[in-house]
Amino acid sequence: MLEVLAIDHIVLRTTKLKEMIDFYTNVLSCTIERETPVETGLTQLRAGSALIDLVVVNSRLGAVGGGPPSKTERNVDHFCLQIRSVPEQDIINFLQKSGIDVGEFESRYGAQGEGNSIYIQDPEGNSVELRCRT
Repeated sequence: MLEVLAIDHIVLRTTKLKEMIDFYTNVLSCTIERETPVETGLTQLRAGSALIDLVVVNSRLGAVGGGPPSKTERNVDHFCLQIRSVPEQDIINFLQKSGIDVGEFESRYGAQGEGNSIYIQDPEGNSVELRCRT
């Protein structure tokens, strides 16, 4: 039913935004694609056909993931997979039949711009965003 085509983006939580931006732009040659207001706390970097999202831990988005990255707190917020385009309700039905808790599709910004996606969790509790390739 679902066919993964690529990684759309990965979200890293940080307390060192300047250093992270310097590393990914100066060392790995990523470019800043999009920045949200400071209180939201999101900087999106272009990494080839994908994005690396940097989320400041003490921002609105970062607070959702818990405390700052450490041995007991997560550094990776979630990753997003691009999947073959399938009607949203078919995806929801398939996931529910597979015993996966699902929410609703919402419009979010990803490597291909705005598009609808849905969040699920893997057996270890990692958040996985599924996004139909446009």
